[in-house]
Amino acid sequence: MSVQRIHAGRGGFSVIGRLLISCEDRPGIVAAVSRFLADEGANIIHSDQHSTDPVGGLFFMRIEFQLHGIEDMINELRNRFEQTAAAFQMKWRMSCASDKKKIAIFVSKEDHCLQDLLQRYRLGELSAEIAMIVSNHNDMREIVEPFGIPYHHVQATKETREEAAITHLELLEEAGVDTVVLARYMQIIPPVMIERFKNRIINIHHSFLPAFVGGKPYNQAYDRGVKIIGATAHYVTEELDQGPIIEQDVERVSHRYQIKDLKRVGRDVEKLVLSRAVGWHLDDKVLVYENKTVVFP
Repeated sequence: MSVQRIHAGRGGFSVIGRLLISCEDRPGIVAAVSRFLADEGANIIHSDQHSTDPVGGLFFMRIEFQLHGIEDMINELRNRFEQTAAAFQMKWRMSCASDKKKIAIFVSKEDHCLQDLLQRYRLGELSAEIAMIVSNHNDMREIVEPFGIPYHHVQATKETREEAAITHLELLEEAGVDTVVLARYMQIIPPVMIERFKNRIINIHHSFLPAFVGGKPYNQAYDRGVKIIGATAHYVTEELDQGPIIEQDVERVSHRYQIKDLKRVGRDVEKLVLSRAVGWHLDDKVLVYENKTVVFP
């Protein structure tokens, strides 16, 4: 998504600001936030909110607002919002839509998710800067080189996983990476990296009904005659494939589908689900609580 600039009068422009909030639900939250933004001269242009329970539940809110000069005053604005946030014991973050996140894409040997993200990046559909591609193989180098994006081959096996994680963290920190996208990266992410990028590592995997574990899931699905193929995008936690779910989707299949057809459908669903999840994360549309998410698409 390109930077949103709206004419603000007096010959100037306003950049969109984003404010995400979570706290215990109680009266006055919306009024207090709206009053703060109004006092700062901001114009609310979009607002979403959700409560898990009107009595004693949790409250979530995402606001987009227009404010002239916010790029130069974002830190001051954050400091001034502290008083309002403290009154309601909020967890919150505020950002400019023009501040694009830096992401790293990790990939192994399957290229469909990587190809899709690169094309969306080229078309300007991802509000991000792809800082690097990281892989435990060299297979994707030819695909990445035309984009001019740095490609890092870091061998990672069960035996060398911890050493690889140190190298990964050095690369990510040196480039100032904010978010890691696992585009079919077939290695377990060590705890040290998960902790450093908590709720900022996004993974994609198939999610058949019923679920099939182990090798050759599409063969297992074919043998069982599945009728639905799906995919799940989630944040990575130390519990394998059990992190907060960001997006899911399914496609129906039939007895006429061979294994190659199931794989084709699976790849298509994975691409779509991952791109949605990444896009929502980049646009600050996801709030995490416990092991769940609130998504404002």
